[in-house]
Amino acid sequence: MKGVVCGVLLRARCWLCCVALLGGVCAGGLQAQTITLASTTSTEQSGLFSHLLPLFQKATGIAVRVVALGTGQALDLGRRGDVDLVFVHDATAEDAFVAQGHGLRRIPVMHNDMVLVGPQGDPASLRGRDIVQAMRKLAEANAKFLSRGDRSGTHMAELRFWELTGQGNAKGSGWRECGCGMGPALNMAGSMGAYLLVDRGTWLSFRNRSGMGVLVEGDARLLNPYSVILINPEKHRHVKFAAAQQFAQWITSSSGQAAIAAYRVGGEQLFFPAALN
Repeated sequence: MKGVVCGVLLRARCWLCCVALLGGVCAGGLQAQTITLASTTSTEQSGLFSHLLPLFQKATGIAVRVVALGTGQALDLGRRGDVDLVFVHDATAEDAFVAQGHGLRRIPVMHNDMVLVGPQGDPASLRGRDIVQAMRKLAEANAKFLSRGDRSGTHMAELRFWELTGQGNAKGSGWRECGCGMGPALNMAGSMGAYLLVDRGTWLSFRNRSGMGVLVEGDARLLNPYSVILINPEKHRHVKFAAAQQFAQWITSSSGQAAIAAYRVGGEQLFFPAALN
C-alpha cells in the first residue's frame, strides 16, 4: 500500500511526503533506507550476500548492512536491539531467542550441510559418513583438530557431536580452539594440518585449501538449516521492523528462493531453498 501511495506522491512531485512515508525509501533517487542484519560468517564469506543483497535492494530500494559474526554473537546483538533482524543457523539457540521474547518467530530460509575436512592423507583414518564415529576417532588418536570456539552455529554443532561420542570432554591432546570465524579457521587448520568442521558453502568458496579435502560428509546430522528472525518491535521500538519484514518476505518469496538456488561457485550450488509456504 505504501508503495502505491508513494507512486501517487511522486507523480505529484511531493518528494518530501514520500521520504516521510517510507523513511527514505523512494524510487525517485533519494537515499535508500538501510537495515542492519546480523548474520553468520558463512553466509557472508561464501559470497551469498554479495549475490543476494543487490537483488533485494533493486526490488525494494532497501539497503542491507551486514554484521557477520558467529550465530551466538549475532543473537546477542539481537537481544540488545542493535540490529533489525538476524539470519543464523542454530535452531536450539534460535528457539530460545524467540521464547525469551527477543524475536518473533523462526522463518526457515535455506539449508546446506557441514563437512569434516582435513589433510588429504587423513592420518587419523576418519574418511566416511558417520560424523560421531569420526569425532570419536579424533579423540582416540589425539589428532589435530581445530575448533572455532566462538559460539557460532558450526561451533555449537561441533559440541553436540562431541557429546554424542559419549566420551564427555575427552577430545584428545590434539584439540585446539581459535575463537575465530570460518575463513580464518580454515586458513589456520590448513597451516596446522588439522581437521575442522566447516559448512559446505564456505568450503566451496574457499581457495587456500593447503592440501585439505572433504573426509566426512553425508550424515543426516550434518544438515545445516538457516532461518531469519525479526527483532521484536515491542521490546525494541527503534528497530526498522517494516523494512526488516520486507527482507524476510523477499528472501522467502519465489524470487528470493530462486536467487538462493541460483548462487553457485565453480558450478556447484552452495545453498538450497527451504522456505515454508
